[in-house]
Amino acid sequence: MTKRGSCHCGAVQFEVDLDHGFEKLRRCNCSLCRRKGAVMASVTIDRLRVTKGQDKLSLYQWNTRQAKHYFCSVCGIYTHHQRRSVPGEFGFNVACIEGVDPYPFGDVTIGDGASASVV
Repeated sequence: MTKRGSCHCGAVQFEVDLDHGFEKLRRCNCSLCRRKGAVMASVTIDRLRVTKGQDKLSLYQWNTRQAKHYFCSVCGIYTHHQRRSVPGEFGFNVACIEGVDPYPFGDVTIGDGASASVV
């Protein structure tokens, strides 16, 4: 099933193919994710496509520069990132998916990015 997502202002839009619904739901406790507080799910890189606003995406990287965190340069919303721990996957902000409220997910696994030897 293909779901559509966007940032807050709609300048960035994307599609994500979810064969089995939202997989690997998590939050991360690294210094960046702890501040954004997003519930994330993951898909392989070929299953997420930016359909509008590629030119509006800003990239943020730090430390080893392996992880690539993307956000809308207009409204500032984090949409997705290429994972450091699994570079063949994108993590994406489930709250950006049309019709999804992340609060009913309840307890979400906390990934331990803060203890990783390389953040």
